[in-house]
Amino acid sequence: MTAPGSGRDSASAGRWVTEVIPSSLERVDTADDTAAEWMSRRYRSPHAAFVRLNMVTTLTGSSAGEDGSSTSISSRVDRMILGAIRREADVVVVGAETVRAEGSVLPKTARLAIVTASGALGGGSLRRRDGREAPPALLLCRPEHATRVAAAIGDAPAEVVAVPSSDSPGEDAARLHPADIVRALRERGLSRIVCEGGAGLATQFVQSGVVDEVCVTVSPFLEPVHHPFLSLATPVASEVTGMLVDDAGFSYRRLTIRR
Repeated sequence: MTAPGSGRDSASAGRWVTEVIPSSLERVDTADDTAAEWMSRRYRSPHAAFVRLNMVTTLTGSSAGEDGSSTSISSRVDRMILGAIRREADVVVVGAETVRAEGSVLPKTARLAIVTASGALGGGSLRRRDGREAPPALLLCRPEHATRVAAAIGDAPAEVVAVPSSDSPGEDAARLHPADIVRALRERGLSRIVCEGGAGLATQFVQSGVVDEVCVTVSPFLEPVHHPFLSLATPVASEVTGMLVDDAGFSYRRLTIRR
């Protein structure tokens, strides 16, 4: 998940964004009042139900910078795109490990769903932005973990959702599977789903076949790869359907997954 905040000094330098796929070569000044709507048009989905993955990676394939979070490899444009994607979503899905590493502010325009087995989210998590009202987070867990998760969260603004499993014999019984997560959210009327990681959850979502589109920011940094952006065991067919670049060397791609 790309958390709000400031990245490196060079990450904040990108101001002009150019669309290169499709090759319109339209440009926008991100400081302009029209920039948010310009970006929203490019990330608008015609589908009533979809699953997107939204992540950031370095050129070397790391999903985190030297501080252990995605913040230091992000950019101003990346955060603008994050807002556009979230405005299109009903729910943002993240793993508890990401929340513990980066914290989480409840989104303004979408529900927050956290995949957890313990309910341990770290201090200062699940904050409401500037005291604004926001619906509680959904803590997604297996039914046998629900009591433990409820005890762990105390009075935090969160609701425990026990997700029944459709595991086949021999499958990993310790974690939720993406198909079960998607089904549980859609049963609650949350059909437009965005997964923001971390890397392990992102890999599970892509490898399971539930993802329709991958939105990925590629930052121009060379970092050691302690947390790979994706660790796929098999290839996943995709095609680039959109790409923006900014004047700080970041690129922003949309890849449609081929079925």
